[in-house]
Amino acid sequence: MSGRVYIVGMGPGADAMRTPQADQALAAATDLVGYSTYVARVAERAGQRRHISDNREELARARHALELAAGGAAVAVCSSGDAGVFAMAAAVFEAVEHGDPAWRTLEIEVVAGVSAMFAVAARLGAPLGGDFCGISLSDNLKPWPLVLRRLRMAAEAGFVMALYNPLSRARPWQLGAAFEVLREVLPPTTPIAFAAAVGRADESVRVVDLSAADPAWADMRTLVLVGTATTRRIERAGEPWLYTPRSVAPEL
Repeated sequence: MSGRVYIVGMGPGADAMRTPQADQALAAATDLVGYSTYVARVAERAGQRRHISDNREELARARHALELAAGGAAVAVCSSGDAGVFAMAAAVFEAVEHGDPAWRTLEIEVVAGVSAMFAVAARLGAPLGGDFCGISLSDNLKPWPLVLRRLRMAAEAGFVMALYNPLSRARPWQLGAAFEVLREVLPPTTPIAFAAAVGRADESVRVVDLSAADPAWADMRTLVLVGTATTRRIERAGEPWLYTPRSVAPEL
């Protein structure tokens, strides 16, 4: 087949955080496929077609991209952050595995991007300096009890956590429930960061103790970063710097 698919991680939103490789893939594409918010970040080019779909239609969007590529198009599937982190790369490969065998002959390239957790960590200092994990609080594709179990186990293991998809209008209660679990395991002074639109004009960053964390400060654009008992806070004018030491004291 002559078509190809670029699965493009477009970074957290600021143009400066989009890689040159991503820009090259977007410029080479004859067709853009994605959620409207992400496709809108790409400057319009003459002759380049845009295929917009709802945010929850990931598999259908992936199949559409593969069908276009099978017809000879060069398709850029637009994702926020990194396409492989809670984004479209997994959906495309799931569609390939269960779809038309001919799709396996397509050229498919995953273009790395800056994930929200790395943009937020850089803005705050070095909170991911030790071991860390990313957890999506969305229960659209996995059961909520499993989300809570993973939160508890990660907190007990001492991982810094980057919480994606913290809440939405359809599930405004879930971040509060997550904080309840975390408060059973972590010290009340554990730093919690709420960050949105890092690097853009509408950037919002707030750092508080776990005891004071309010779920109302988050929406679907927010990344919530949960520190550990070892995460350090350096007070200064404005928001503090956070860092998690790489060294861990041996257990007694």
